[in-house]
Amino acid sequence: MKNHVDVAIIGAGSAGLSALRQVKKVTDNYLLIDPGPLGTTCARVGCMPSKALIHIANDYHRRHSLVEMGISGAEHLRCDIPTALQHVRTLRDHFTSGMIEATRDLAGERFVEEKAVLVGSKRIQVGDRLFDADRIILAPGARPLIPREWQPFSEHILTSSTIFEQTALPERMAVIGLGAIGLELGQALSRLGIQMTGFNMTNEIGGLSDPEVSAVAVKIFAGEFTMHTGVAAKIRATTNGVEVYDESTTATVDKILVATGVRPNIDELRMKTLGIELDEHGMPQVDPHTSQIGDLPVYLAGDANGYAPLLHEALDEGFIAANHSFKATEASTCYCRRLPLRIVFSDPQCAVVGQSFADLQETNIVIGQVDFRQQARAILEGRNAGVLRLYAESSSGRILGAEMVVPEAEHLAHLLAACIQANMTVHSALQLPFYHPTLEEGLRTALRDAATQLTERPSSDGLRPCESCPESALQ
Repeated sequence: MKNHVDVAIIGAGSAGLSALRQVKKVTDNYLLIDPGPLGTTCARVGCMPSKALIHIANDYHRRHSLVEMGISGAEHLRCDIPTALQHVRTLRDHFTSGMIEATRDLAGERFVEEKAVLVGSKRIQVGDRLFDADRIILAPGARPLIPREWQPFSEHILTSSTIFEQTALPERMAVIGLGAIGLELGQALSRLGIQMTGFNMTNEIGGLSDPEVSAVAVKIFAGEFTMHTGVAAKIRATTNGVEVYDESTTATVDKILVATGVRPNIDELRMKTLGIELDEHGMPQVDPHTSQIGDLPVYLAGDANGYAPLLHEALDEGFIAANHSFKATEASTCYCRRLPLRIVFSDPQCAVVGQSFADLQETNIVIGQVDFRQQARAILEGRNAGVLRLYAESSSGRILGAEMVVPEAEHLAHLLAACIQANMTVHSALQLPFYHPTLEEGLRTALRDAATQLTERPSSDGLRPCESCPESALQ
């Protein structure tokens, strides 16, 4: 193998593989380097196993609503958690093995399963070998963050990287951090019969920033498991497990799921050898439009750069890093970031699409709202809970974003994302068809609410939205 390569990619996760697909269009003189474990964070410990567990939990939880529909015998249902966890691992292993095979096929003989470190901006060390590289793409991923003061309690701590390896789970657990991972798994574990207690440093949960939406979310999820928000949790050992406590409450548990964020896997890359300024966490400044570090031929893509640790963002960043690295002298090589979209697979689901409430604090907006307690399809299915708030520019009516905690938010968020990306206004979105009875009609209700607050009406030569609403008779 040559000691000089056109590109060295460190990390074979989603961002690294996305970068490699672009690199292979330009050169076959590359290296993909990763010491393992292979299979991407999403497949191994993220999206896929968590959604498998959530699906089991939601199916089991439905037993509570079967009697009123005339379905008897639900009281005899039991969930065998070890079997459920094994089923999750079986599905996880299926997706992971597929990603490992795809990784090896894509990289071919240019794949090196060893640890790599930087030796400057154009040189890396892989094992005991040195390679010169014209370009370096760093995509080492990230790992769950465990605060240093909690590390002495490691025997009691689980993270998203370890929970799916458990063959059984205890009767009492706490979850610290009620963002996407903490809320999803906290609710799922509670639905499986585990006594859960949740703690969150802020009052907003599920990645929501709109206080009204978050307040509704807290009320909904606190109905399923005990939840304490707005205070920092602490841990102390006891003779009967471990205690998680704050200023007003104490929970004695056997295990703690820590979901307080992630730490980029850059601490062993020797970033200091790049000769640039690093922040207090050892992070360099990264251009979000190019993934480039300063003016160096070095790029930091995916979860490791701290921009948005989401799979679709990692894929985009790998694409951007690879393409920009070969066209860095061209003026047109900055890339527009995709519309922000975040979904939490709780029940009901939380979602933030486009600009969040926090993003729009200095913007003159109107807010269209719909209460899903009165939404026809949700009532029919016994899922009538939650709220959606849509933000539109006051002067133009252009839809800017939304936050929600509603049934099937993943679908409403995608529909709204398409509207926002197409620069649609509230009135033009109201011209879209809304079938009855569907959950999407809830979005129309929010659009109508926003429309009543806009001073500018659509021009008379354009189509006008029909004023009828089949749902109104059912409210």
